[in-house]
Amino acid sequence: MRVWTFARFMRQILKSGPADLDWIQSQGLLAVKLAQIFALRSDLLSVEKCRQLQQLYQHAASIPSEKVFENLEKRAPEGFFDAFEEIDKIPIAAASVGQVHRARLKTGEDVVIKVIKAQNEKSFRRDVKRMRRWLRIFLLFMPKLRRVGNPVALLNHVADYTTRELDLRNEIAGAEELKNIQLDIDDTFQMHRLRFPKYYPELSNEQVLVSEFIRGDSLEDGIDAGTLSWSTLLDLFRIHGAYLFGIGTFHGDLHPGNCIIDEDGMFVFIDNGAICHAPTHVSSSLFRFFEHLSNSNLNAAFEALLGLSEDTLDEKKKEDYMLKMYDIYHDFEMRSVGEQSLTQIMMKTVRCAVEDAGAVFGEEAFPIIRALMYLDGLVIRTHPDVKLIRSMSPYLEEFRACLPIPEPLARHTE
Repeated sequence: MRVWTFARFMRQILKSGPADLDWIQSQGLLAVKLAQIFALRSDLLSVEKCRQLQQLYQHAASIPSEKVFENLEKRAPEGFFDAFEEIDKIPIAAASVGQVHRARLKTGEDVVIKVIKAQNEKSFRRDVKRMRRWLRIFLLFMPKLRRVGNPVALLNHVADYTTRELDLRNEIAGAEELKNIQLDIDDTFQMHRLRFPKYYPELSNEQVLVSEFIRGDSLEDGIDAGTLSWSTLLDLFRIHGAYLFGIGTFHGDLHPGNCIIDEDGMFVFIDNGAICHAPTHVSSSLFRFFEHLSNSNLNAAFEALLGLSEDTLDEKKKEDYMLKMYDIYHDFEMRSVGEQSLTQIMMKTVRCAVEDAGAVFGEEAFPIIRALMYLDGLVIRTHPDVKLIRSMSPYLEEFRACLPIPEPLARHTE
């Protein structure tokens, strides 16, 4: 992405009216991925603008129908078509990376075929290289951005998980990794409402993936229909939160289009190619922060974030940090998500922790923060009157009791 293209992109994101989604998609995969990140930023954009940008999660441009079979003929495994009774030409879903077609195997199973959009990988790598180069020049003149919202760190994160998504074999491997974790902790922490799709590796490769057809609705469908209950969202947090905080290995892009509730009421995680691994000090520090926050122990919560600090704090620095944090969280317990979103307050928290306590929120912490932004966005769109952090308290207690959460590091004070 060139500088002037990025400037026009930012105008589309920040202007008061709706963004031109067709233009954003025409600028390639990187533009779409960045717009999806901004769709989470209710601290920067209006809720209406965020909702519009969130259309890019599921409603991306499709490959023309006449080229679908041409793409499959070029890139599918040898003998691919011999396994199918029929393949629908019209896609049932389209995303920024690829699109999905329903099909039926000759053995009778209903499946879906995911096809990577042919032009994506080459243009994406080129755009990332260009953008990384001029962002590094920009940071020479604004070095503070390296520690607060580092745009190069964000770009690296987007590039990493998107590159993994472009190799569809990673979906099979990622689902297997999450499933093995589910089985490993089953004795102490059961996730019986979670399952993963059945995959057909013999019919799949880097650019084509065959998996079972899931009968059900995505969370995005539930939002649109107004049928997504608060208890369902809490069940999802219990499962996803266990991966986030208790294990530190989790689905790195679990937006509302990537979780389906099937006909049996099971959560089915799809698009499992971007599995993230958070370092222990990151996941444990953020867990303790939310654990204490949910119990109204603000002092301990603010202390917990110091586990992310690279600096040794003297008493004056620590006092300044604590005072600012208390100001940020003034009346926090009294406000619903609709009045003060988690995204909004987390961005203020990150800035304070970085500027006053020397905390580091870089590539390692961003996937967890983004996952929490997804949850925040779900709640704002469905149940804006709830107090999210207070509602999380019983589940955080369960994580503490049932999952191997490490002990805290020593405090950085002197």
